[in-house]
Amino acid sequence: MLVTLEGLDGSGKTTVREALRERYPEATFTREPTDDSWYGDAVYRSIGDDEADPLAELFLYTADHADHLSRVIEPALERGDLVISDRYADSRYAYQGATLEGFDRLDVDDPLAYVRELHAPFTIDPDLTIYLDVDPAVAAERAGATNKFERAEYLESVHRNYERLLAAEPDRFVRIDAGQETDTVLADVVDALAEHRENGAD
Repeated sequence: MLVTLEGLDGSGKTTVREALRERYPEATFTREPTDDSWYGDAVYRSIGDDEADPLAELFLYTADHADHLSRVIEPALERGDLVISDRYADSRYAYQGATLEGFDRLDVDDPLAYVRELHAPFTIDPDLTIYLDVDPAVAAERAGATNKFERAEYLESVHRNYERLLAAEPDRFVRIDAGQETDTVLADVVDALAEHRENGAD
């Protein structure tokens, strides 16, 4: 089973991931961008560069995702592991879709749809996506706006893209109110994952 954690920067994904790691120590935990490959290294260099070309950046992320699938995700799923990924393809759709809005060199009407089409031939759809929903202004404040992807105005566009993704696949996503107390958020996440696993076993 592939479970992904999604949400704006500052939504609390890292806290949730660590709590799930304690509850499911046998699971394979991973993340995107990856932090153990040269593809991921290139992505992190791009994140820190305010002048990075948005289209080139998209393909760096996409290359990292392709490597992540073949090197980590697919082998773990073939072993029968529960795989939990902190960010996955939906982050690309939401974030790079927002980055490419108004990008003159890209002649497409819908950047989010374009990014999804790039991934469609090779990505693996998650069985469950837990979306930690938080107001963009709150997310920016929590994240500290330390890079170009954590600014409130940009996060507004990302948030709209996530809403489109949830509307398109309501059965895959579980929305969790990330503005609640941390213990409540964690309890909601644990309940959602346990319910999905139980239903999957049926």
